[in-house]
Amino acid sequence: MSNTDFALAVEDLTVSFDGFKAIDKLTLYIDKNELRVIIGPNGAGKTTLLDLICGKTKASHGSIRFQNIELTKMAEHKRVRLGIGRKFQTPSIYENLSVFKNLEVSFPRGRSVTGALFFKCDDTVKARVQVVAEEIGLATLLETEAGLLSHGQKQWLEIGMLLMQEPELLMLDEPIAGMSARERELTAELLQRICKNRAVIVIEHDMDFVKQIAHKVTVMHQGKILAEGSMDKVQNDPKVIDVYLGH
Repeated sequence: MSNTDFALAVEDLTVSFDGFKAIDKLTLYIDKNELRVIIGPNGAGKTTLLDLICGKTKASHGSIRFQNIELTKMAEHKRVRLGIGRKFQTPSIYENLSVFKNLEVSFPRGRSVTGALFFKCDDTVKARVQVVAEEIGLATLLETEAGLLSHGQKQWLEIGMLLMQEPELLMLDEPIAGMSARERELTAELLQRICKNRAVIVIEHDMDFVKQIAHKVTVMHQGKILAEGSMDKVQNDPKVIDVYLGH
């Protein structure tokens, strides 16, 4: 398989902060409809890796190619336009707006100022909101003020806000933190639905949840990849057992 066939090809990626290599010569390939989970102890460099992919942090060395386009010198907002969506641990939704409005304002506007000015909530947007609301399980709550949603529903709404932009790569940092057991189940189903036509990268600590959702698991340790493969394979890898039990 050549690099061009991957949704994301990260090669020899390194980032140093004051001489400390937070990411050290890391290489990672993600397929187009893949749900990849990245696990590893705290300080392994998981969040830094997402920061490098979305452009929040600049790489010291190496290459990040998204659909065969080199990203390392590209500004963060341009990466978003290419189709990279990132959700952080704390949801940033508009609490005082309805679920509908939250989704509506996330629809990618005309690329120009005038485009944004004359933008109307037309049928295209309404149809898109409806589709996304169904996907995230909030179709019956479109008129509800976002601040009144449960913790889990707020997380889903934020995923929905990213889905409005039809990203080809979606990155989620600990999406089930603080959720109830039922919300976790629903989130697992949601993630399985949304990786159908895009690549999804999830950072997660909860191993039961990882088992439910992962197509493939990457284990990071000290800025490097320690192991990769199915959940069963990595769980039984002596190096992985050592790192997890050693901490």
